[in-house]
Amino acid sequence: MKKYTTYLFIILLAFSCASDDKIPEGLEGKKKYLAKKKTELRALQATIDTVSDQILKLDPPKEKPAANVNALVVKPIEFKRYLKTQGRVVADDIVNASSEMGGRILRLNAKEGDYVKRGALIAVTDMVTLEKQIDEINTNLSLASTVFERQKRLWDQNIGSELQFLEAKTNKERLEKSLETLNAQISKKNVYAPISGFVDKEFLSQGEMASPGMPIVQILNTAKIKVEADLQESLLGKIKRGEYVDVYFPAIDKTIKSKVSMIGRTIDAANRTFKIEIAMSSKHGQLKPNLLAEVMINDFTQKEALSIPINCVQQEVSGKNYLFRIKDDGKVKRAEKTYIETGESTEGNILVTVGLNPNDKIITDGAKGLSHNDIVIPTYPNKEINE
Repeated sequence: MKKYTTYLFIILLAFSCASDDKIPEGLEGKKKYLAKKKTELRALQATIDTVSDQILKLDPPKEKPAANVNALVVKPIEFKRYLKTQGRVVADDIVNASSEMGGRILRLNAKEGDYVKRGALIAVTDMVTLEKQIDEINTNLSLASTVFERQKRLWDQNIGSELQFLEAKTNKERLEKSLETLNAQISKKNVYAPISGFVDKEFLSQGEMASPGMPIVQILNTAKIKVEADLQESLLGKIKRGEYVDVYFPAIDKTIKSKVSMIGRTIDAANRTFKIEIAMSSKHGQLKPNLLAEVMINDFTQKEALSIPINCVQQEVSGKNYLFRIKDDGKVKRAEKTYIETGESTEGNILVTVGLNPNDKIITDGAKGLSHNDIVIPTYPNKEINE
């Protein structure tokens, strides 16, 4: 203790002597004076450090009790980051069954929710006007055929003029063409299903007028559906056709892995996005059009990466990142403050690029309030490690 007092007296005496010095006036004198004081300052700092070490040995600080912490062993893994974007289910086949000629709907064979096969009769429209025209033409055609046959017999016997024969022939052929046209038109009174599927919407009811081209029912084929999503243009080079992506459907709590079937060739100028499509089946009707989907795209992968929970990382005021490793000194285990550099992060995990090695043991819970070299008692949840 006497030695400790002597060192303190030397420090105080040196400081007292230094305070009595006068600063020279000239430039050269000031430079020499500054160099001298710097030398004295270094000597004084060395003395202070020595005395501090001696004081620490004579009066060591009381060690804090051991802290219970959770820890894990860092293992190299394949680190993947996923970008999540919203999408929607779209039916691949959705068509309207409509009348080509129009007319009043006499019979409607399909209702909303019904399943129809391709070619099935959906509706029958009223063609009374055409039917009357056909009857009229049939009557005229019968007369024209009789006239033509008689003119032909006379012409074969060289009786009558050629003009009469040609007029009779032309009149008969004209009526036949008109009848053929009307028969083709009246055949369109029946409306057939263009595809197999379920009747999703019923636009018109029995007894209502259908205009030419107006949809009567909408048929939806749910056997083939697709998921559409819009991606930021920055991802254009990170996704390829045929690449697998994960699609999550929150409403049914189901994730399906499927291939990207189409990548749009244009960028939307308004929001700088491009469209992708992911083809899939309806999973026995579970996936319905307009169902919300979340498309998860792997935009970053690194093999043999050191990934840790992001809550392990702490930050100093200076901005430096650090964590606590567990150091075994042979007697106890201590918390070792370790500075690290980090990289990409995803879903609560972050890459450590500098500062950690495989099989390092780091503190995950209980690091708050720890100091360097504090004694700790680690446990390893869900790990086969007995410490």
